[in-house]
Amino acid sequence: MDQAGRTHGADQLATAAARGDLEEMRRLLDSGVDPNAVNSFGRTPIQVMMMGSPSVAELLLQRGANPNWPDPHTGSLPVHDTAREGFLDTLQVLCRGGARLDLTDQWGHLPHDLVPESNRIHLVNYLKTLED
Repeated sequence: MDQAGRTHGADQLATAAARGDLEEMRRLLDSGVDPNAVNSFGRTPIQVMMMGSPSVAELLLQRGANPNWPDPHTGSLPVHDTAREGFLDTLQVLCRGGARLDLTDQWGHLPHDLVPESNRIHLVNYLKTLED
């Protein structure tokens, strides 16, 4: 596949992940699209996925997506985004899939630093259990 084909596949997979379209994601992954392919905006599917859909994260991780690839503009990881937005189910999937909680974004924030800003105590409690 040439560069244009790879970019097109990466864009399609990222779009499907952002929409939470599992069927399209499976089709694209089965056809050989790399789960870590960078789209035309410099982001991977796991970085732009529908955060409130743990099954999207699960599929990407099962197919080899790297949960610790920082966003090129903010340094945020998917765990930062899920913590900030309060998606406990997706955060749990990412953690089981190897997401690191000790990496900071460009402002020096760890995922647990972002939770109090959104006032979601269930996330704080979950993250504390991982730290113990």
